[in-house]
Amino acid sequence: MAGSQTNRKWWTLGAVCVATFMLLLDITVVNTALPKIQQDLGGSFSDLQWVIDAYALSLAALVLTAGSLADRFGRRRVFSAGLVVFSAASLLCALAPDPTFLNLARGLQGIGGAIMFAVSLALVAQEFESGPERGMAMGIYGASIGVSVAVGPLIGGLLTDGLGWQSVFLVNVPVGIATIAVTYWKLRESRDPHVTRIDWGGVVTFSAALLLLVLALVRGNDEGWGSTPIVALLGGAAVLMAAFIAIERRVAEPMLPLGLFRRRAFTGVQLAAFAVSASMFSLFLYITLYLQNFLGYSAIDAGLRYLPITVGAFLLAPISGMALAKVQARYLMAGGLGLTGAGLLLMGGLGVHSEWTALLLGFIVSGIGVGLLNPVIADVALSVVPKEKSGMAAGINDTFRQVGVAVGVAAYGAIFLGAGASKVESLTGGSVSHDQARGLVEATSSGALPQALRAVPANARDSVRSAAEQGFIHGLNEIIMLGGIVCLIGTALALWLVREREIDRGEVGAGADAPLEAEPVGVQS
Repeated sequence: MAGSQTNRKWWTLGAVCVATFMLLLDITVVNTALPKIQQDLGGSFSDLQWVIDAYALSLAALVLTAGSLADRFGRRRVFSAGLVVFSAASLLCALAPDPTFLNLARGLQGIGGAIMFAVSLALVAQEFESGPERGMAMGIYGASIGVSVAVGPLIGGLLTDGLGWQSVFLVNVPVGIATIAVTYWKLRESRDPHVTRIDWGGVVTFSAALLLLVLALVRGNDEGWGSTPIVALLGGAAVLMAAFIAIERRVAEPMLPLGLFRRRAFTGVQLAAFAVSASMFSLFLYITLYLQNFLGYSAIDAGLRYLPITVGAFLLAPISGMALAKVQARYLMAGGLGLTGAGLLLMGGLGVHSEWTALLLGFIVSGIGVGLLNPVIADVALSVVPKEKSGMAAGINDTFRQVGVAVGVAAYGAIFLGAGASKVESLTGGSVSHDQARGLVEATSSGALPQALRAVPANARDSVRSAAEQGFIHGLNEIIMLGGIVCLIGTALALWLVREREIDRGEVGAGADAPLEAEPVGVQS
């Protein structure tokens, strides 16, 4: 019997790690495939943004609620359902005939991913007892998360150039089927006898607020930022978010317990997760468009050029994990965010004739920063709450990460096009309209500038081409700089909010066992 239990727990950990690897890989693996997807399916610049955002929004909106569903209906059953949805949606993505179909399938894929992610920690925790054994299991689980994020661009490039962009999604299908079989064969069912109610009011208002905000950011340049539709979308998002906060303050069992934010360290780690996602990870899309559609690299060549980030993250992550025993978490967190921000600022200042090596130093520095940061965020996110709330804490942290990606991709897209179009107008002396200038920047970003120039008089094509290219670079430099600033703001907030005395390091009376009270401003650890 003991041998059977031992085998079961390792099968459980394996199934959970594979599922988590797949769902998080699909956040970054798609980036290097996007230019090929646009070539094959057509679509606008905003369609590219939605390929990322549809997935991230579904994850952000549902990951907290899915855990409650699993507690009620059975964790193995709900985890299997998530795998089925994710695998089926991956197949639909690969079969997509147009961008709208693809983005709807990506939204469905995100729903499956949210279910899988929400149940993962509970499945591991039920098999591994507290102590060194669970710590080892969580280390392996955390490593699968780090590897998935780090190798995404390279795997995306290899699959896209080798087998076509469809393979980025198709690879999930056999892996998903095998994981479903293992789940039913080896994992045991469990439920929470003290299951909580599902906060449907919170789910609906939070999801709708995020959707309206991202939709406004994506459509703002096309509709006009002062137009009735955009003002209505932004106003609706604000009203719904206010309603969400009101519901969470009053409902007996909220999906997002606001009382947790009375602990400054809890707030700090969520803001750190948001900052790195709303900067580095959101900018992958636009840096990839620069590498592939502006500089002309293939998908695999672009993936290879991300290796300095990957290698830096791999080398520094274990060092960061070990350093937590000796260095205060806020210094490691702030150092990681600061280096990531510095790396982004080093990537700025690109010129029309710059080579990819202009990004290299920034890639190295930001890779080191991400490597330092991720293990600390994962550790602190779970260690600043009572142990029985660790699953919820992981879900909240992932929600902040996905909100950062979704909002970052949409906001940077709006700024990129707006700044780029203004630059084109300035360089052409107003001979092209703002809409035409924005179209030229979009065409440059998709590699379709030669086709767009056919509509320009022959004697003006060279000057318009130069203006479009400079507009693209200007917009890219603007959003890279803003990403760096977001990281540096996150650095300051981490230093200010995260306090070691609020983090449970296994000492009696420390950290998570302390009451959730606000810490007076200015108190040092």
